[in-house]
Amino acid sequence: MKLIPPRAQVFLVAAGYAVVLAIAALLVLVRYVNNVTHPQDVAAAGGMYAFGDWMLLILIAGMLLVPTFALALVIRKSENAYTAYSKILLGASLTAPICLGVLSIPAVNQGTMVLGWICLARLSGSPIVLVGLTFSRLLARFDRAKRLTFYALLIESLTLALMAALFLFGLRSH
Repeated sequence: MKLIPPRAQVFLVAAGYAVVLAIAALLVLVRYVNNVTHPQDVAAAGGMYAFGDWMLLILIAGMLLVPTFALALVIRKSENAYTAYSKILLGASLTAPICLGVLSIPAVNQGTMVLGWICLARLSGSPIVLVGLTFSRLLARFDRAKRLTFYALLIESLTLALMAALFLFGLRSH
């Protein structure tokens, strides 16, 4: 049995990302058109539409896990590539505490700023990111990559725990 050449594997992963992003764009477009053509439904059942938007976000984040898992499998044998991938994961995990801090600002979390929506979307996808980081940590073979993915996993986990604690504390204070 002949294996797929490494260059073709990378091309297939890139194609996977392109397909997922195209499907995501189509799903968002359909959702937008539905919201625009039925504004009375959105006004009458805004919470249900917001939940649908949240579910769409979770679906897209889950779909992005598939090519990410394939990427991790493809680059698993290369120390340089997996270390670079781990650095990107660490940088991405650092966005979670930053977004939590930004959402702590009343002007952002009570307003209609795009920054607030972006931060809320990032934090809503945090459990899916946690799954991706766990798989990346399990697939890491080199010490530096293991350490970097562990730090990314730790940052994401602690941010999620802090977010839950802030939510529960907020419920108790009201």
